[in-house]
Amino acid sequence: MTGTAWQDFLQRLATARQLRLFLDYDGTLADFAPSPDVIQQDPELISLLYRLAARDKFLLAVVSGRSLQHLRELLPFKGMLLAGTYGLEMQLPDGTCHAVLTLEQVRPTMERVKPRWQQLLDGQYGFFLEDKGWALALHARFATLEDAQRVLSAARNEVEALSPGPAFAIEHRPRFLEIYPVEANKRRSIERILAQHTPPKALPVFAGDDAHDEEAFSAVLDAGGYCIRISREPVETRAQFQLETPAQMRQWLTWLENA
Repeated sequence: MTGTAWQDFLQRLATARQLRLFLDYDGTLADFAPSPDVIQQDPELISLLYRLAARDKFLLAVVSGRSLQHLRELLPFKGMLLAGTYGLEMQLPDGTCHAVLTLEQVRPTMERVKPRWQQLLDGQYGFFLEDKGWALALHARFATLEDAQRVLSAARNEVEALSPGPAFAIEHRPRFLEIYPVEANKRRSIERILAQHTPPKALPVFAGDDAHDEEAFSAVLDAGGYCIRISREPVETRAQFQLETPAQMRQWLTWLENA
């Protein structure tokens, strides 16, 4: 990326005393895995983030829709903040953990939905039911578009028939359906991290690739920070800057390390 605005941004990053780096994982730091339950550690990425986290200038926070357990397995070292299930569950740099809700408040609803979704997937090809503990997600990445529309619409009807109530959100995209607590929200999570775990003068920067990240960009922009959208295609975004791929994102982080 070139241009005066980008160069001014890089200059401000290089001269800032501390940076609070918010990073999404899938689609931002790493390409999407073949299936959400696949844990593919990337030694190069682990090494890069470990080096950044070891320096006082960089306050790293990985904020992901993945479960906290998945993030721990993907990034198996302390020194940075891990926020799983959109920030509902969190591990601080010293390894201590906490969650906004108790699992007992969430799990009964998930246990009502799960068997209904499993029944819909019987005999279907190209679907995957991901149980995050705090949330359930149906992925139809490898199904035909027709099957995806039919099954996900039926799955949404099943959830709505159960009337989970205002404490839960339902997200329906072309090949994806998820039910999760409304407290599992990246924007709220980033606001909490900025208020409770970030020095007042640290410059916030957030990189992400999807709608959850777009919503969270507002929290960083309101705090006077910068946002980067990762997308191969031109996209309408709140972010000031755009990179195309996770590989470009890693190149930028490497530049940041050496700046």
